[in-house]
Amino acid sequence: MLNIVLVEPEIPMNTGNIARTCAATRSRLHLVGPLGFDISDRAVKRAGLDYWHMVELCVYDSIEEVFQRNDIRQFWLATTKAPQSYHQVQFQDDCWLFFGKETAGLPQHFRQANAARCLRIPMRDDARSLNLANSVAVLAYEALRQLGFPQLSGQGGMAPAGADSVL
Repeated sequence: MLNIVLVEPEIPMNTGNIARTCAATRSRLHLVGPLGFDISDRAVKRAGLDYWHMVELCVYDSIEEVFQRNDIRQFWLATTKAPQSYHQVQFQDDCWLFFGKETAGLPQHFRQANAARCLRIPMRDDARSLNLANSVAVLAYEALRQLGFPQLSGQGGMAPAGADSVL
């Protein structure tokens, strides 16, 4: 299982979309305040639609509280400032992925204290960053791919390729 940590998220629709990703992937969602919205905000609920009952949600007042309340063995920080790309690391089961707020990213002191654990998503130099919800999806699915997509269905409803196909 993955742990997705949003530090001071500001946009309710992003958090709602991330909650939906967490529900679909059986990942836990951890929110670190202060939040830029009320968790009961309609925009958060609307973006997560009817998936909220499938999300294991924990809320904290600080990053320090996240570490105090949990046994964290492996964690990674997503930041555009990281020297290493996410594809260069081996994710482990029960790892924690930290993401910062939309306007400023993760706190500088947290990044500096954990520089070897900072990862970036490759992109063109003149692009500032991806949307937060997209960044979470990229890293979550790479971690899950490395772990063999545990407890997730690898089947769709279509017939196998080549079975009675017509152009």
